[in-house]
Amino acid sequence: MNLTQRPQWQALQAYCDQNAQMQLSELFAASPDRGTLFSAEAVGIYLDYSKNRVNSETLRLLFELTDSIDLRSKIEAMFRGDTINNTEHRSVLHTALRAPKGSEIFVDGVNVVPEIQAVLEQMTLFCNHLRSGQWKGATGLKIKHVVNIGIGGSDLGPHLCYDALRYYSDRSIKLHFVSNVDGTDISETIRELNPEETLFIVASKTFTTQETMANARTARKWLMEKLGDTAVASHFVAVSTNASEVAQFGIDTTNMFGFWDWVGGRYSVDSAIGLALMIAIGPDQFREFLAGFHAMDTHFKTATWDQNLPVLLALIGVWNNNFLDAESVAVLPYDQYLNLFPAYLQQLDMESNGKSVTKSGEQIPYQTGPIVWGQPGTNGQHAFYQLIHQGTKLIPCDFIAFSRSLNPTGQHHDLLMSNFFAQTEALAFGKSPDQLKAEGCKEELIPHRTFSGNRPTNSILIEKLTPFALGSLIALYEHKVFTQGVIWDVNSFDQWGVELGKVLASRITPELESVQEPDLKHDSSTNALIQRYRQQKRS
Repeated sequence: MNLTQRPQWQALQAYCDQNAQMQLSELFAASPDRGTLFSAEAVGIYLDYSKNRVNSETLRLLFELTDSIDLRSKIEAMFRGDTINNTEHRSVLHTALRAPKGSEIFVDGVNVVPEIQAVLEQMTLFCNHLRSGQWKGATGLKIKHVVNIGIGGSDLGPHLCYDALRYYSDRSIKLHFVSNVDGTDISETIRELNPEETLFIVASKTFTTQETMANARTARKWLMEKLGDTAVASHFVAVSTNASEVAQFGIDTTNMFGFWDWVGGRYSVDSAIGLALMIAIGPDQFREFLAGFHAMDTHFKTATWDQNLPVLLALIGVWNNNFLDAESVAVLPYDQYLNLFPAYLQQLDMESNGKSVTKSGEQIPYQTGPIVWGQPGTNGQHAFYQLIHQGTKLIPCDFIAFSRSLNPTGQHHDLLMSNFFAQTEALAFGKSPDQLKAEGCKEELIPHRTFSGNRPTNSILIEKLTPFALGSLIALYEHKVFTQGVIWDVNSFDQWGVELGKVLASRITPELESVQEPDLKHDSSTNALIQRYRQQKRS
């Protein structure tokens, strides 16, 4: 049945039509304790969703929609290892990566947990070897720089988590991340490095990813020019499953860390893709990171809808997206360590649910995944908050903050947090013309200084940014995205939209490199652009 034809969807639409002008100021006035009633807490995460245009009836209807699509059984199917990625015929078991030792999770009749634990142990031994200085470069020097070469989830995941957990990192080893095939990325990264003290992690499941391998070959050439051909084995390791390609590259396959086809790239930071992170924070804290994921997994599987943090976030997002016609979501972390979190969530959300057909291939007549964007507060307040407060677009926001700073410095944290609290209050309640008149505002300025308010926000408050907290926060959004994908009936675990551009690029590359003028058979725009590029490249 088409989602919009479900009685539960139609009931929500009818309720929205009748209550489209629901005002947050009125909701709070009618329920003085709304701030605590419309909140939930689990796994150290406190979610206040009271500043959304919802009431108990909205939630009841959303819960009924959730039950009508049988979300509970679909959650169980994912955790069980069923082949829910129907277009690629794969299980979806990133949750198995953080399952405790001794768990049993089967794929094709095989318990995958012992394999996962074996890779974790391999990672642990390697990291201890490197961090202690026992692993040395080709000339006997200790490794001081680690360069992670990947793209997509193989870059964003470890890069985000390294930045987020830098407070806990070993400062004698500095991490660098290269992803862009633009030669500037790798060139600027290695420019100041000493090859004798540098280790490269090449993260590519197939070891054929175009951008990753181009950067890896450039890094290898740089190293070999300085240290000779035999140095590669001492300065490169791989996160891959393609042993033959890894060996051909010159990497000792005993230093190859594997993962599985049921781990999607954007869900892979808790696999061997997180090797760089484990090097930085150490194996014990990496396992704390995994424990945070697992704690949220358990909560998601077992909590009732009215207390289930991922489900609440997902349903509020569906309400804002499909019924209030909001087209984007701003993610606003009030912590500099989470600088990359909005970018990470862009891939997680938009690559997962940016789909226009159902799992069965039918065209979708409703909005699916929103545009995700943002940056840390308070920087964003001096950039795009004007649009959020007074613009013509409705932009729901997720505000994320921590009660305790890892770097307490004077009044900095209180100043930061005062902005965190003030912004959600201002977005919810605004400032009316009557208030401005009472303050003596000039009449001609009143339209310019009026804030309509009624702008929806979620507030996520956590005591302190720890490895456990980061794992649980990422898992919160993973399961939110999954829940919305189930509601919209899309496959959240394929990404065919990424492929077409790659295929076309592989055809164009020889045309750009050809000594002879190529016989171009593209459209007139592409042909003209390629011709201009070739002319300017030669001049």
